[in-house]
Amino acid sequence: MELWLERVAGSGLATALITVEVSLALTLLATVLHFRRLRRGGRDLEAVFLYFILFFVLLLAIPCLITVLAASQPAVALSSLGLTLGRTRLGLFILAAGIPVAIVSGFIGSRDPEMQKLYPFSKKACTNLATFMLYETSYLILYYLAWEFSFRGLLFFPFIPALGLLPALAVQTIVSTLYHIGHPDSEVFAAFGAGFVFGLIAYATHSILYTTVLHAAAGISTDTFLYFRTRSQA
Repeated sequence: MELWLERVAGSGLATALITVEVSLALTLLATVLHFRRLRRGGRDLEAVFLYFILFFVLLLAIPCLITVLAASQPAVALSSLGLTLGRTRLGLFILAAGIPVAIVSGFIGSRDPEMQKLYPFSKKACTNLATFMLYETSYLILYYLAWEFSFRGLLFFPFIPALGLLPALAVQTIVSTLYHIGHPDSEVFAAFGAGFVFGLIAYATHSILYTTVLHAAAGISTDTFLYFRTRSQA
């Protein structure tokens, strides 16, 4: 892994910075910067938006900035981390088959009382359609893209040449599943299975973009079904 990162990042210092930054970011986002902590001040919607922004900055913007500043070929470096269209034809085929499955999983999840308590992260996002659409757009761009870049990019692709495909799949699956601790049990188990499936999709397509769409489709459809349930009961 170290040799791969040094080739991508350009120096041992950059390797250390990326590794430390991502480790620290995940720790902070799971603890003091988690939306549950941030909304203790009573600002539910604002706290979740801030959480999304911090997620994007800490897990995507800063690692990308470090890579761009240190890499001799920034575009190649970012592409090797999954920020590329990759195998487009295969990716589009997977999306065509996977999006309906993701929507169905969102519908099933929306019927779980424990999921109803947690999602959407901000209940005030359901105040009106405009707020809900802004919330879900932020959810996609700031949260899901950063999530996939971190777990299916930084914590997956570098490990493949160093450990092999299956151990690399296990690493990102374990870490991403652990991040779901505190969520409903059904979601934790789903995260474990999705970790392997999304990892294989990223590996096959050489991109994190298709897993971002699938992951977001499941989460946003869950929120959407819950939004309409909330509006119908209002």
